[in-house]
Amino acid sequence: MSKTALVTGASRGIGLETTRRFILNHDDITTVVMFARDSEDFDDNVAALESELPIGRKIVPYRVDVGDRSALKKAVKQAYDEVGNIDILINNAGYTNPVPLQQVKMADFEKTMNVNLYGPFTIVKTLLNRGNRFDLIVNIASTAGINGRSGWLTYSASKAAVINMSQVMREELSIYGTRVVCLSPAAPRPHCAARSRRRRIPARSCSPSTSLR
Repeated sequence: MSKTALVTGASRGIGLETTRRFILNHDDITTVVMFARDSEDFDDNVAALESELPIGRKIVPYRVDVGDRSALKKAVKQAYDEVGNIDILINNAGYTNPVPLQQVKMADFEKTMNVNLYGPFTIVKTLLNRGNRFDLIVNIASTAGINGRSGWLTYSASKAAVINMSQVMREELSIYGTRVVCLSPAAPRPHCAARSRRRRIPARSCSPSTSLR
């Protein structure tokens, strides 16, 4: 039985590698919907994946900012209408701008919550309201959401909320046979940080091996 997956933040890093493994190495998954912001990276990586696609497999790219709620809802509805039921959802898109507490700007705090927390919630809720039934939902959180991290208040707060949201989703959606998994990589990923902060984040955080096995 063929299945369809949706991966957010699919232009690079964990999201791209997840998409690649799904579409090239997973026998059951024949369609992967890719959500990512419009970028050259996304265009190039979509083209590269399309050149490798086995017969009978397809990727469906959508250029959308997960932090833009109205655009996100529209993209989710369009994707559902185009490909049908989303069996596997990987909520991977993330954003952070690490600064000391006294330098946090509310607009940036709101953006962090919009991408990291409200985005995954919006996708799940919109699909459920369309009659979608998930086999698996994977929410990518962080160890910063478990213990907090100095200088990362907004990110830590958003990921703590993702962890708790995942627990509630797990309980509420279990009646439909849906598994909900929350993964917490060891450090924020470089590509989800504001450009001015990317050099400070260790590259090991982008390795997909901890989240895909």
